[in-house]
Amino acid sequence: MSGEDRKPSDKEALGDSSQVVEHVSKEEVEEILRHVDREMATRKLTGYPHWLVYAIGVAFSCFQVYTAAFGLLPAQLQRSIHLAFAFVMVYLLFPFHPGKSSDRIAWNDYLLAVFAGFVGLYMTLNYTRIMESGGDFVGVDYFFSWCGILLTLEAARRVVGWPMVLLAGGFLLYAYFGPYFPGFLTHRGYSLQRIASHMYLTTEGIFGIPLAVSATFIYLFVLFGSFREKSGLGQLFIDLSNAVAGRASGGPAKVAVVTSALEGMVSGSSVANTVESGSFTIPMMKRLGYRPEFAAAVEASASTGGQLMPPIMGAAAFVMAEFINIPYVEIAKAAAIPACLYFFGVFIEVHLEAKRCNLRGMSRDEIPRLGDVMRERGHLFLPLAVIIGFLTAGFTPLYAALMGLVVCILASMLKKSTRMSLRDILDGFELGARNAIGVAIACACAGIIIGVVTLTGVGLKMAHGLIELAGGNLLLSLFFAMITSIVLGMGVPTTATYIITSTLAAPAITMLGVPILAAHMFVFYFGIVADITPPVALAAYAASGIAKSDPMKTGFVSTKLAIGAFLVPYIFVYNPAMLLINTTPLLLIQNLITAGCGMYGVGASMIGFCLAPMSWLERAVFFGAGLLLIDPGALTDLAGLSILALCMANQVRKKRALAAEVAV
Repeated sequence: MSGEDRKPSDKEALGDSSQVVEHVSKEEVEEILRHVDREMATRKLTGYPHWLVYAIGVAFSCFQVYTAAFGLLPAQLQRSIHLAFAFVMVYLLFPFHPGKSSDRIAWNDYLLAVFAGFVGLYMTLNYTRIMESGGDFVGVDYFFSWCGILLTLEAARRVVGWPMVLLAGGFLLYAYFGPYFPGFLTHRGYSLQRIASHMYLTTEGIFGIPLAVSATFIYLFVLFGSFREKSGLGQLFIDLSNAVAGRASGGPAKVAVVTSALEGMVSGSSVANTVESGSFTIPMMKRLGYRPEFAAAVEASASTGGQLMPPIMGAAAFVMAEFINIPYVEIAKAAAIPACLYFFGVFIEVHLEAKRCNLRGMSRDEIPRLGDVMRERGHLFLPLAVIIGFLTAGFTPLYAALMGLVVCILASMLKKSTRMSLRDILDGFELGARNAIGVAIACACAGIIIGVVTLTGVGLKMAHGLIELAGGNLLLSLFFAMITSIVLGMGVPTTATYIITSTLAAPAITMLGVPILAAHMFVFYFGIVADITPPVALAAYAASGIAKSDPMKTGFVSTKLAIGAFLVPYIFVYNPAMLLINTTPLLLIQNLITAGCGMYGVGASMIGFCLAPMSWLERAVFFGAGLLLIDPGALTDLAGLSILALCMANQVRKKRALAAEVAV
């Protein structure tokens, strides 16, 4: 009997759980987000405080849209006002003790919000004098600079967490104590005045490139994401994925992969993507026979890949464009093939697990018809098409995001079922402001680290140290950079992780002859993978909360499913053609075929099944063949294909033998 025809037993349908979650309510999803995602652990405000924050959030979004439409302000003014809004919202929304929910704002946080707003605006209020001072600052400038630094650190503690604060604080101590830190605490570095002015009165520290990117196109894309949610584009992705993949073997898991790939095109948050699509896909997977840990891991690993998926990748990709001075559209093009390989790897493992466990797809009456889905909501693809069109036409990401936002509102008006009211639009503005706070504060805090690097030159020293530690070996250097990115990513948001590793680790990789885009994309990938890498795997923990599974087990299964994310970066470092660097169409097609076969071999070894169950020896051989195919080169490709062909022939033999036994 085929997997598609076989109905799982009650025990299989339940997996390892005593009950199957048929539906996850919005309230449950919000509670999971509050526990897992620090940025969602805000106060639950009502009455006047709620409307105060609501008005500030709408004003924040209006300012960003106005400057995007009619011209950005001078750099310091744009970033100063952006930070002031973020400061005010942080101190009003996030309590002093993170995680302790409250429905009221403490009186001291009201005062702190007002003072922080003034400090954030200090550059704006004194712009002309500071610009004309030529670096001859007065005492009050230094005072408010240190206030700005401390307020940034405290805001980061509330929104991001201690790891980011301790890291930034350590860099500040290095700037003061100099190269002798952490030895004898003798002041050999820069003065407090020099540090303060560099961090807050120039565009090298807090008001540097990271905050610049946050204050321009990152905000617009985050705002676009909030309107995507309001217009129902997310539901379109789910319905479309169900229509395309729902009836296949193990359909719900494949739906999760396809949905997350589509969501990833417009959403840059692993955790948000996980809970948004996972609240629908995880209960379906459990009902049709997937173990809770596997169901949660599928959604977490697929959703994490969303930050890698063009055209709208994670916020760090926009920072990358500014850091390496490459147009964002070129970065999006370069990321397309690695992202597809990543999702192909996850899809293969999901498919093989379904075949191994004889899991069926969903019934016909559970699946929406493709034609009906497109007639009802297909017009919601227009904003995405507009963004892609403007980016490929050479317009800036800021303009593309603005046009996408406008078209998103207009497209929703085409059907009554998707039409947004004025209240929906205002709610979208406020939601966009809330969602942008975490990125803004993380970028401001990361600016402190960048400021110390530019002030002291410590980044170059650490790059040389990394190369010496690896003995000049590229593979070892990549391994150390990978570990650094993953460890940092466990306690720091993806954007901040990329900013730090691109400053400290990426230069070491480029010194060894790797193209700058490949080096930066390498650390970008591993900063994202941290979301599903135990012991701190936020996306896996969020999915675990929905599936009612063991969080740590879910994290390890997620890592197994996302094995492609650990291999793909090495592929494009050793074979930059995967990033469309110095390649030809023929070479690219050859690399795609061999890399795809390699991902299949590795995926089969992870599941332990291809056409029939595998022994541990077979799994090891499949894995080795996959690695040979992933490594570019005629000899390795030939060897890998030969070994994989022999393995497949053996699997065909085993499958026939098993079929003969069943027949007897």
